[in-house]
This record gives sequence, C-alpha cells and structure tokens, in this order.
Amino acid sequence: MRAFKILGFTILLIVIAGAAGVFYLSRGLDEVLNVSISSVDLSETEDGVYKGSFDFGRWCNELNVTVENRKITKIEIEEDVKFANEEVSRLLFQKVIEKQNTTVDTVSGGTVTSKAYLKSIEDALNK
Repeated sequence: MRAFKILGFTILLIVIAGAAGVFYLSRGLDEVLNVSISSVDLSETEDGVYKGSFDFGRWCNELNVTVENRKITKIEIEEDVKFANEEVSRLLFQKVIEKQNTTVDTVSGGTVTSKAYLKSIEDALNK
C-alpha cells in the first residue's frame, strides 16, 4: 500500500513538472510570433558595431551588428536566447547580410527565434 502511495505521488510530481515545462516553453509564444519587423535604412549608417537587443521571456537576446561602407557585414550574438539553435541563427544572419535588411523570411522551425533576432538587429540599426 505504501509503495502505491509513493508511486502515485511520484507520478503526480512528474505530471506537474511536465505541465510547468510546457507552460514555460509556450509562454509568450503568440506575442513574439506576432511581433512586426520593420525594415532598416543603412543609407546614413556610419561604419561601426551596433548593439541591439530584444527582451521578452526566453527569447531575450543581444547582438552586435557590424556595418562597413553602409552594409551589414557581420552579426554576432552576445547573449543568446534560451534553447538556441546555431543553424537558425546562421541561416537567418546569412539572409539578412545577403538582403541588407531585416525584411527576410524567418527560418523554418525557428520562426519565433528568428523574429527575436530580427528585432535585435532592427533595434541595433534604428538607434
């Protein structure tokens, strides 16, 4: 009988922990998914390294955007999102550098994370 109580209590704890994990992972998902990304104008941007950030739940991040000759040449992560995926950031930054703007398609499978990075890039270049 005691073993069943311990087993039941253990199962209950696992269910509660799982529910809390799902809540944490999905909290704010819709808000970030619906964030609008504005284009950037590099026509008067001086050479330099510009710091940008986005601060929302697990998608908080800080980036450095390097501009040379009014072109984005490099994007580096200073502080990454929780549960980062290197492939998402690499592909997205490549798209931004190729297009020279933040109005690019997000990376499939990393839409919310892509939007968080794009907001940081926008923040850096619109200061």
